[in-house]
Amino acid sequence: ENVTNKKRVVLGELSNNVAGSVSKVQGKKPTTTTQKLQYKGKVKAKSKVVRRVLLEGGDEKKEDFDAMSNDPQMCGYYASDIYGYLHQMEVDPKRRPLPDYIEKVQKDVRMSMRGVLVDWLVEVAEEHKLVSDTLYMTVSYIDRFLSLNPLNRQRLQLLGVSSMLIASKYEEITPPNVEDFCSMTDNAYTKDEVVKMEADILKSLKFELGNPTVKTFLRRFTRVAQEDYKASSLQLEFLGCYLAELSLLDYGCVKFLPSMVAASVIFLTRFIIRPKCHPWSSALQRNLGYKASDLKECVLILHDLYLSRRGYSLHAVREKYKQHKFKYVATIPASPEIPASYFKDVREVEIIDVEDVQVVEV
Repeated sequence: ENVTNKKRVVLGELSNNVAGSVSKVQGKKPTTTTQKLQYKGKVKAKSKVVRRVLLEGGDEKKEDFDAMSNDPQMCGYYASDIYGYLHQMEVDPKRRPLPDYIEKVQKDVRMSMRGVLVDWLVEVAEEHKLVSDTLYMTVSYIDRFLSLNPLNRQRLQLLGVSSMLIASKYEEITPPNVEDFCSMTDNAYTKDEVVKMEADILKSLKFELGNPTVKTFLRRFTRVAQEDYKASSLQLEFLGCYLAELSLLDYGCVKFLPSMVAASVIFLTRFIIRPKCHPWSSALQRNLGYKASDLKECVLILHDLYLSRRGYSLHAVREKYKQHKFKYVATIPASPEIPASYFKDVREVEIIDVEDVQVVEV
């Protein structure tokens, strides 16, 4: 048999037709019709990103911060669609806790008990080195379950460990096993009780487990906020994480959408670090989707939490962020008052950086 020997082509040898063609025609006159069309698509060669802050009342097109990122995990080209979908999910009533479930549903559980439970879960997550997403998901499951089911206070800790068991399975690479969660409670509950509560939670939530949390939005919002921030980005990031975890402690934050809490965290973080500068900007307003006035109530709650005016008896989060690995952000002094003028909506101004923009004529 005559077998024709064909060279096997590997993916690394394949070129992107559009990119390859464009690179060939740059710097020389295009010849084919295809090259001319592709050449027109590359009319502007920018060595520096042009930042446009549009005047009020003009086009509301957002700056594409996501496409600027070199981090493949940020999914730059798809981020706009991804976060649009996440915003739809966060307003879905099936994935939201009731804003007043303790008053309307619970008979035996109080706001202070919820705070103590979450504070303890922060310690558990830290001790077992669980990722922060696990903690946020845990608190989300607790609030959603309590919005649907009255619970005896003696079973509140059981709800907490079973919720963390589910969240660990969802988020962790190697989640702790059921026996580990029993030992976390000093074996106050048996393995069968934890598994039974796990099943009850899953049924109540109808297995809808993938809802976005404050942490989901904070990742992107922090990167947007760093665009005009010249100091240590780690300080900005860790302080934001600290404020976000403080929000988990307070029942008053349950009524806010996760994206609003994340935006409020960015507002307060920038204020704490630069109290003399307005913490909000037109760029943040466009890219985060909130005006300064929208955030006032949430920001003031977070500010009171930071200054221990609220939740002063809860120490786990505060002690966690006093560590060196978090740049001691829990010890940063903060102004006791936020100027009322900072909550007035910023007026957008035009700032166009046209440095290094070259226009190539066809």
